[in-house]
Amino acid sequence: MEEPLSAAGPPQGGKRPLGGQQAEGAAWEPTCAQAGPAPDRAAIVLVDPTRVGGALAGASRVPRGLQRLAGPVLVLVLWQVLSSLDVFDPRTTPAPGRVLATAYDLVASGALQSHLAVSLMRVLQGLALGLFIGTVSAVAAGLTRWGENLVDANMEVLRAVPNFALLPVLIAWFGIGEEPKVALITLSVLVAIYINTFSAIRNVDAGLVEAARSFGVRQRELITTVILPGSLPGFLVGLRLALTGAWLALIFAETINAPVGLGRMMSDAREYFRIDVIFVLLAVYAVLGLASLALVRWLERRLLVWRRAFDGT
Repeated sequence: MEEPLSAAGPPQGGKRPLGGQQAEGAAWEPTCAQAGPAPDRAAIVLVDPTRVGGALAGASRVPRGLQRLAGPVLVLVLWQVLSSLDVFDPRTTPAPGRVLATAYDLVASGALQSHLAVSLMRVLQGLALGLFIGTVSAVAAGLTRWGENLVDANMEVLRAVPNFALLPVLIAWFGIGEEPKVALITLSVLVAIYINTFSAIRNVDAGLVEAARSFGVRQRELITTVILPGSLPGFLVGLRLALTGAWLALIFAETINAPVGLGRMMSDAREYFRIDVIFVLLAVYAVLGLASLALVRWLERRLLVWRRAFDGT
């Protein structure tokens, strides 16, 4: 004889009779829950992804800025190891220890600080002028058709012509003083700022603009609350490229007719074959570039808090 089924359901099959009543030979349908435990089945645990992300972030005690230095530190370690193994010729590629000793001598004598101060002043002047001219030109060309007709073609010409090729013309116009050097840096900055900001303004979602207009937003409010905030990411990309272009223009400008500056130090080191001094100056340019990048990242964290973007895994 078959054992009778209890009201709780079948003892082993995990099924209940169709129609809610027991009958001989009746079909059984699977139930969602079983009376007893099921050790042969894996348990499904729902985890909040925000808690997982917070736990992973809390587990990493190293600041994100220091984590980004892992690549340069690895290069330095590899450089030191290869120098210790005599893979590099010390006459052409000095070891990091020798470069550090030369940097200490330059700092102790005050030569590095004096040249660096002059170079920083030139970059700040050119960056300020380039930011102002480039931003005003991009806003005028991006918001109006007449501004685009007057400005855009000229900026494209400056973009097509290498700025370094304009240095002889700048010297002929302004002489061999500070003006041509600052002007060269200004040209490098304003072209990068204009191209990226103008493109960002024109790529603002037209649906957002039409939605704002349908709610009765005035033109001035439309520009300040929709268009300009929407173009801010492109402006910051242009700022990053502008800072890089400013340092490149500084190097080239100071190698010609510059009595003082990092570029002048580079020219003198090349003339006297001071490879260690050249490596020190390269390290200074690298630190300045990393500092500029850190500044732009700081601005992005402060100004783009409203934007959700992929930040890697």
